[in-house]
This record gives sequence, structure tokens and C-alpha cells, in this order.
Amino acid sequence: MSDTSVAVGDTAPDFTLRNQNGEEITLAEQLRQGPVLLVFYPFAWSGICTGELCSIRDDLAGYTGEGAAQVLAISCDPMFTLRAWADAEGYTFGLLSDFWPHGAVASDYGVFDADSGMAIRGTFLVGTDGKVVWSQVNGPGQARDFAGYRDALAAL
Repeated sequence: MSDTSVAVGDTAPDFTLRNQNGEEITLAEQLRQGPVLLVFYPFAWSGICTGELCSIRDDLAGYTGEGAAQVLAISCDPMFTLRAWADAEGYTFGLLSDFWPHGAVASDYGVFDADSGMAIRGTFLVGTDGKVVWSQVNGPGQARDFAGYRDALAAL
């Protein structure tokens, strides 16, 4: 893992990844529609990851409603794994595959653990200007607290 992750005030690294439906998603294009919440997580089907993404799913309007952001969840899982997980759990927001080159986007954000081959729990709110306005980085076994996200979003 990098010693430092992308910090508040930094320009968010742009990327293009495939979502669970095989569609290419580019951060710069998504920012034209409004702010974006990037949610890096270790693995599909794991306990904490499922709990966190189900929390987003169950309060999706609170994350993506009027004046809110688009949610893009990113892991190093293959696209087909993400599709099966999205179908099983009813996730309607984008699950992006950072599978190949393995962990390249997570590395750009400073949240890739090369020893484990996974992203750690990095969360970044990116404003329409491409700057990170809020971030939180937790270790693999630590569930994140999204409370600061709502305050940061309100400040946009």
C-alpha cells in the first residue's frame, strides 16, 4: 500500500473502468453530471463489504438523491463477479472492476494493498471540479463511517 492516499484538495486521478454490466465508466464523464462518491472496498461477497454496500443500497436516496452524489463502488474483483453480486444483493449503483491492470486505480488513489491484492476501504467525495472534498481511509477490517460524507456534501 502507498504511504499516502489522495488527500482533500488533490485532483482525483481520472480513470475508465467497466461496471458490473460491462459498460465503460470514466470519472471525468460522471463528474459532468455532479459530484461522485468513490467507495473502494476489498472484495465482493465478504461480510463487511456486503454490509457497507447494503447500507448504501438501503439508503440510496440519501447518497444519490437531489443535491447528492453518484456512488461508484470499486474493487479488484472481475466484472462477472460484480454482476453476480449486484444481482444477488440488488445493487443498482455502479460496481466497477479494477481487475486489470490489477489494482491500478486503487494504486492511483493510494489504497491498494499489493500484498493482499485488494483495495482497502478508501472513500473519496469528488466535486464537479475534479477535486477531492472529503476522504476517509480505513483498514480492511474496519467498517467505514459515512457520517462525514453528508457534511461534506452539504458544504458543496
